[in-house]
Amino acid sequence: MTLFCVFSRRFALAVITVLCVGCASSPPKKQDNICHIFDEKDKWYKQAKKASKNWGIPIATNMAMMHQESRFVSKAKPPRKKILGFIPGPRKSSAYGYPQAKDETWDWYKDKAGRWGADRDDFEDAIDFVAWYNSISVKRNKIAANDTYRLYLAYHEGHGGYSRGTYKSKAWLTSVAKKVDSRARTYQQQLNKCENRLDSSWWWPF
Repeated sequence: MTLFCVFSRRFALAVITVLCVGCASSPPKKQDNICHIFDEKDKWYKQAKKASKNWGIPIATNMAMMHQESRFVSKAKPPRKKILGFIPGPRKSSAYGYPQAKDETWDWYKDKAGRWGADRDDFEDAIDFVAWYNSISVKRNKIAANDTYRLYLAYHEGHGGYSRGTYKSKAWLTSVAKKVDSRARTYQQQLNKCENRLDSSWWWPF
């Protein structure tokens, strides 16, 4: 093999590696500011706004809930149970991806929303799922579309669990729901200051 061929193969491998790394979806660096999130992930605003318009749930609510579930880690999974205190065992549930949706819930979404090719580790699909699920909570549980506190409780407990009030005996969960609600309020205040700019960006609405 000539020196040129060796160089060509190594160069091609290097290019492929760079491309693969570039395609990997890393979480936003500044997650406490929704404007910074959308500036860094320039396609996310368009996708989040589309989901909001489709299902009638505020962008800030959907984003705050996704933050709580996965910290915007695309392939997030629940921790494994420990066997004998140190041996990795099975995971606590089939929850996966940005929305931490379980297998059966995701299948339900794909069926009812008609999104059979949707993936939980794809932000566009995941944010649409969160907004869709929240819209079901609005209809079934009579929760206001901007009531992030109660929407999160229904998201965590399921529509039936929320109706039965299963969250009432879980002080830790109501505490988390309050944090999600607080984040949604902060996100909304921030979005109010940058939404016009995001709407007028060159890539919107393409």
